[in-house]
Amino acid sequence: MADIKGILVPIGGAEDKGIDYIKSATENSRFDFFETGILRQIVKLLEKQQGTPKIELITTASSFPEKMEETYCKAFGKLGCDNMSHLFITHRDQVDTEEHLERLGACNCIIFTGGDQLRLTSILGGTEFLACIKRRYLEEPIVVAGTSAGAMAMGGTMIYDGNATRAHLKGEIKFSTGFDFISNVIIDTHFEKRGRFNRLAQAVAVQPGIIGFGLAEDTGMIISAGNNIEVIGSGILTILNGKNITYTNLIDITDQMPISVENIIVHILSQGEKYDLATNQPMRPGMQ
Repeated sequence: MADIKGILVPIGGAEDKGIDYIKSATENSRFDFFETGILRQIVKLLEKQQGTPKIELITTASSFPEKMEETYCKAFGKLGCDNMSHLFITHRDQVDTEEHLERLGACNCIIFTGGDQLRLTSILGGTEFLACIKRRYLEEPIVVAGTSAGAMAMGGTMIYDGNATRAHLKGEIKFSTGFDFISNVIIDTHFEKRGRFNRLAQAVAVQPGIIGFGLAEDTGMIISAGNNIEVIGSGILTILNGKNITYTNLIDITDQMPISVENIIVHILSQGEKYDLATNQPMRPGMQ
């Protein structure tokens, strides 16, 4: 496959939208909304790649699309980015309209909001609209961002259900097909506050060929060229790699029994740290 030209920005949810920027700026200037905040990083990517940002917001996952539109327009407006439009899509028969496809072809950034990831994939899956996004991501320097449900839908495999308090039990995690913007990856969000380590660990144990990414709130990844990852935001990225798993009892137990997994690889990375998906290794200065 030719080099991927676009950039993915999965976000763990609850990213700083500038509401408490004065407090955050005085307490920890590293994560000042106007300098290093996740939304500011998206604007910087657009300015670097395309010049003037032209953003389309997709709120399909949300039950409150108008509120989402208001929130993100205000947040990007504070960053001097006023060219944001809302692609209002709540049902499949609204997806592949001439207007929507034209607007999709004219923007240089797409943002999927949070909500219900299964709602998002069931409405957009198999449409020309989604095919256009993926085609542009592969062939053009477009930025495709997604927060919470919007991030979880980006991988080839997607968790759509699974109570964190019961995630240590076999069969409690439910999977579906994601958008497959990035293959062999599964993304979980709100990772720390909702205690989702066991949920992602079971997902990786079931499919040890995939890499699991657990994004804390206000934490994201910039994924360029399909493989190069840089962590952004104020929290941590937890990476689970199942390639060295030596034992799991998953095939020997029945549903609702506790699982065992041995020798799963775990990395924890924070802002500015990098990871190479081609080698499945963190990248430190001087590493080859």
